[in-house]
Amino acid sequence: MLAFVRRMRERLPGDEDFGDPLSTARFGHLEVANQRWTDLTVNRPGVAREIGRGALQVWQSVLEARGQDHGDQQLTVVFTDLVDFSSWALGAGDDEALRLLRDVAVAIEPPVKRRGGEVVKRLGDGMMAVFSSPTDAFDAVVEANDNLRDVKAGKYRPRIRAGMHTGNPRRLGGDYLGIDVNIAARVAEKATAGEILASQSTVALLDAEQVTAKKKRAFALLKVKGVPDELEVYAVSPKP
Repeated sequence: MLAFVRRMRERLPGDEDFGDPLSTARFGHLEVANQRWTDLTVNRPGVAREIGRGALQVWQSVLEARGQDHGDQQLTVVFTDLVDFSSWALGAGDDEALRLLRDVAVAIEPPVKRRGGEVVKRLGDGMMAVFSSPTDAFDAVVEANDNLRDVKAGKYRPRIRAGMHTGNPRRLGGDYLGIDVNIAARVAEKATAGEILASQSTVALLDAEQVTAKKKRAFALLKVKGVPDELEVYAVSPKP
């Protein structure tokens, strides 16, 4: 029965993986509803939980179709994290890891603020920021990568990967939610060390004379959770 219900969820509109932290973070009230449903089904984690999440999944798709998952202001959302940090930190220990994270913050956060960006939240070894200008967002990440060349911890050389997407995220308190936030996070997950990936909505607003954009065809071949199938992603870098 559980396998049948999960197959049915694959046929329903919306995110078939609705229920994990990243998918529920897109909607404030649905996140609360999902948590309460999870608590209610704590002793019945199988079929009953999946049926409830299927209903929330459909409601999520309705909100997206009506545009209620979007805010009024166009912003570029940026996610970054340190490549291989977790593996290194296991051997280095908490004290050394904390010292490195402080050095990394000094390297990457000032460029964000100088260019009018807002650090929305720090995510362990990563960061989420928003900018009103895609060019400022790109320049901030490039400078952050350059600054990290002077940061090291033993043999570990921290390098960030970054994802950028421009849209209309919905502000809720001090945070931003919505499909555009989700897309930026998923794009960042696919970047490699030192790489900046950007969706086509961001690339279209960057100066083609200053930025090189190479389409990531491998990204288009992947079915990435929480990302529209038609999304185009590019590796962007400053022109020499």
